[in-house]
Amino acid sequence: MKNIVYFDLETQKSAEEVGGWDRIRDMRLSVGVTYSTTRGNYEIYEEARANELIEELRRADLVVGFNVLRFDYEVLTAYNPFFDAEQLKTLDMLVELMKTLPHRLSLDSIAAASLGVEKTSDGLQALRWFRQGKLVEIAEYCCFDVKITRLVHEYGCEHKRLFYTTKFGKKSVAVDW
Repeated sequence: MKNIVYFDLETQKSAEEVGGWDRIRDMRLSVGVTYSTTRGNYEIYEEARANELIEELRRADLVVGFNVLRFDYEVLTAYNPFFDAEQLKTLDMLVELMKTLPHRLSLDSIAAASLGVEKTSDGLQALRWFRQGKLVEIAEYCCFDVKITRLVHEYGCEHKRLFYTTKFGKKSVAVDW
């Protein structure tokens, strides 16, 4: 059985706090979550376990995420000088969608239009929770994002298309995953 690992993370700091989007590594990991199809469950990683998270991603046959190449992997590079995202077989759904569409889509827009589900919160709330020491809330939110990522990926694999909404209504985009 192929081990697909769905992945998302939240950070301790915002882009504004670290001096801009070119300093993503400085945002630091608050919580990372994976779902492994081999294991059949979620794994939650706090900052102290960042290298264990990296090892799980390295062992995966495929890592699936949304904006992981530009953001999540960049956050993880701060924890291991030998972490090389190019060595991981990755499906970044945002990157793939932007090859077809001239604009960015949010995971929430795709999930709502394709599956009828919405995210439970957002990254700014996760930052507030981190400042309050509420790692359980961050983990729950991150687990739900990973679940949405998995469901969107599975939907795209099965139907070869995803839906999203714009100000002009519901649209679709073909995918070949």
